[in-house]
Amino acid sequence: MNFEFSEKVAGLQAKLRDFMEREVNPAEKIFERQLAEGETRWRVPPIMEELKRKARAQGLWNLFLPESDLGAGLTNLEYAPLCEIMGRSPIAPEAFNCSAPDTGNMETLVRYATPEQQERWLKPLLAGEIRSAFAMTEPAVASSDATNIEASIRREGNSGYVINARKWWTSGAMDERCKILILMGKTDPEAPKHKQQSMILVPMDTPGITVMRHLTVFGYDDAPHGHCEVDFADVRVPADNILLGEGRGFEIAQGRLGPGRIHHCMRLIGLAERTLEAMCARVKSRVVFGKALAEQGVIMEAIAKSRMEIEQARLLTLKAAHMMDTVGNKAARAEIAMIKVVAPRMALNVIDRAIQAHGAAGVSGDFGLAYAWARSRAMRIVDGPDEVHRVAVARLELRK
Repeated sequence: MNFEFSEKVAGLQAKLRDFMEREVNPAEKIFERQLAEGETRWRVPPIMEELKRKARAQGLWNLFLPESDLGAGLTNLEYAPLCEIMGRSPIAPEAFNCSAPDTGNMETLVRYATPEQQERWLKPLLAGEIRSAFAMTEPAVASSDATNIEASIRREGNSGYVINARKWWTSGAMDERCKILILMGKTDPEAPKHKQQSMILVPMDTPGITVMRHLTVFGYDDAPHGHCEVDFADVRVPADNILLGEGRGFEIAQGRLGPGRIHHCMRLIGLAERTLEAMCARVKSRVVFGKALAEQGVIMEAIAKSRMEIEQARLLTLKAAHMMDTVGNKAARAEIAMIKVVAPRMALNVIDRAIQAHGAAGVSGDFGLAYAWARSRAMRIVDGPDEVHRVAVARLELRK
């Protein structure tokens, strides 16, 4: 690997850091205030649209999308350090139109949608005019094994498909701008195990869709995006809403989740970097037992461990991104699985040390560490739990 970033990437890094410092960081408190003052927590604070306009004007827009001329023309390896910078703030990814699940859904539409599907849904998503959701996980089954998914996508003659399902953790479905869902379910329960599932486009305004409730993550509602339990009762969509064809759901999922895992991991590294900076600033400003916390051996050990763990996680993530670009997602599956285990655990370790260094302040809402911990802990489950990824790594190792 060449550890030097290209002139293009270095330039984008500088522009992103400058935009984060000038625009995003000051907007965080404004975002929270506007969210609290709104008629509902599911209405997007005006500051977000303002950030999006400014980012787009500066060319900091749709920086993801490798292998597509619709994005910035960056590889996974080139996008990774930019994604890290965005991960420093919970509101930054959306400002650059680089937030989940829209990035994964847009990548899916770029790779697998028909020109008509792209015109209707991809175009407004790329423009940041609408948002989307991904409906895969179900409350009734262990969805870490996707073959368990019970959602029914039944063909009804030439008129289309009828969907009956109960989904949850459908992130973004509470957002008033969410106009389209990508749903995974069974089109043929009798087919071979990995050919039973399909993915289909479901407009949010289709009759039969009911958002039952929003789900909290350790008490946080993640408004205005949210995570929802959604019921689909005899939801009818046209036959041409199917993606790629019946029985291709697992194929699409593998193409969708690889880049998404890289994005999650790089954002976590950015969050860990910001957390370490906050810890260092805090311990240099607090005095206990006659000297600064920063001079206490146990605190110095926490700082050193955090720096080493961040560097290790970053290197492994960059290696995975490099392999995805050079040998493909399938050949990089072990590295992708490893980073999905390593990065969230690293972030949790760093955040936990920072909370400890902040004392009682660390568990309050004043410093953002409690929310950072909650977000990072969820990442040990999102896109497959640690246990599934460890099994995948072990099986690949045993085959050697």
